[in-house]
Amino acid sequence: MFGRVKPLDAILATAEKKALHRSLGAFQLTLLGVGAIIGTGIFVLTAEAAQKAGPGMLLSFVIAGLVCAVAALCYSEMASMVPVSGSAYTYSYAVMGELLAWMVGWALVLEYAVAAGAVAVGWSGYFVGLLREFLGWDLGLTLTRGPIDGGVFNVPAFVISLFVTWLLVIGTRESAFVNAILVAVKIAALTLFCFLALPVMNSANFEPFAPLGFAGISAAAASIFFAYVGFDAVSTAAEETKNPQRNMPIGLIGSLAICTVFYLLVASGVIGSVGAQPLLDASGQGISPGSPELAKACAAQATEVVVCSKEALAWTLRSIGWQQVGNLVGLAAGLALPSVVLMMMYGQTRIFFVMSRDGLLPEALSRIHPKYHTPHVVTIITGIFVAFFSALFPVGALADISNSGTLFAFAMVAIAVMVLRRTDPNRARPFRTPAVNIVAPLAVIGCLYLFFSLSIYTLSLFAGWAVFGLVIYAFYSRNHSHVGRGLVEVHEEDPDIPPQPVAPMPGASLD
Repeated sequence: MFGRVKPLDAILATAEKKALHRSLGAFQLTLLGVGAIIGTGIFVLTAEAAQKAGPGMLLSFVIAGLVCAVAALCYSEMASMVPVSGSAYTYSYAVMGELLAWMVGWALVLEYAVAAGAVAVGWSGYFVGLLREFLGWDLGLTLTRGPIDGGVFNVPAFVISLFVTWLLVIGTRESAFVNAILVAVKIAALTLFCFLALPVMNSANFEPFAPLGFAGISAAAASIFFAYVGFDAVSTAAEETKNPQRNMPIGLIGSLAICTVFYLLVASGVIGSVGAQPLLDASGQGISPGSPELAKACAAQATEVVVCSKEALAWTLRSIGWQQVGNLVGLAAGLALPSVVLMMMYGQTRIFFVMSRDGLLPEALSRIHPKYHTPHVVTIITGIFVAFFSALFPVGALADISNSGTLFAFAMVAIAVMVLRRTDPNRARPFRTPAVNIVAPLAVIGCLYLFFSLSIYTLSLFAGWAVFGLVIYAFYSRNHSHVGRGLVEVHEEDPDIPPQPVAPMPGASLD
């Protein structure tokens, strides 16, 4: 199980040949983190969190942010030691062996591909709202939601997924300038929301604070974790950071703190202005978000409530009298979210590309298009997978499934940090996790806490996915692995192929 370890020195050889200039300070890292974190989660999952926890989702945001903080510190040590492609998959390969590395890489499929589907579904909700408000087109539920969510097939989510796949195949990538504009649009929209919603808060809307108890708050925290993923964009910049021992924790904790405050203000605006109490079934239990039962309960409501909205922030502003501003917030989400789908699928295809290059997946997947110089085979397969998932599943279910893979991968990185401190204590570490004997176990415990706060449905899907991955490893990957066959080559990056990052390019949101 732990025998096939890819030598760390071989992995580092490429990075050493292509050292990057250290130019980023604490301020630049903090801005990078804020741009990478703020995105889909706060625009889309607010209604899902309200249905699980009610006003208690404020505490859920804090819990998820704290777990991210300790995980980020562990992630940064590994990223500073192994600043190469493949992220948690590569780290695990170097420390804990091929089988666990395979499972981490397999889990990253859930982090990226399923998250791309979740973002596509979230975009669909805002897009449908824009068509209704600007053009008066009511598309109904049949072709704008999946079968679990009261419809049949989510056509807008399916189409945007295929469109992004086409962009990735032909090699179109966002420029840093466009990314910066999209980040500014997202932050401006959320700032405007806070200015308009917070002044009309009613304290009565915060009672009862935890209608479904702490279990509901934990379940919401496990979902809201999706709104923070993206902080690893900071940790992957370790090689370009001046004085990383000082600036990395400032950038990581600073960006997480700023985003947590932002999220608490937005959530407070939603709760205080329109209320956020969950819908209950006949027995007084909370109805599962994204379920047919919730769709029926929403249809029976005399007036719409926020937990039924697919565009929670835009709907809130319209409900408190800011119709056109709500439309502008919806437009901001409609403009910004497709770029997130692109970055999620970009990261997924590059993880697959690295695994294929190591022989763990068929090498046909790493085939490069002769004209566009992109890994088109794996991109098309991933795109079709994302398109159908987004068309058939609700956003909350996809976000939770994505979180299960992310939490597993982050826990493995925290374990890898502790293992490597003992097995290779003298290796250079540009950034060292402070109080590692406390922080790393807290990261593992926090990830496990959120993991097991996910629904039984989600955990069952993760278990099924893991078993499926083990079968593939046993019957294909183990026999074709380059390390298993004694081929420990050092891969040179093709200049025509972009690097395979775990996080999006600066400014793009992962969540």
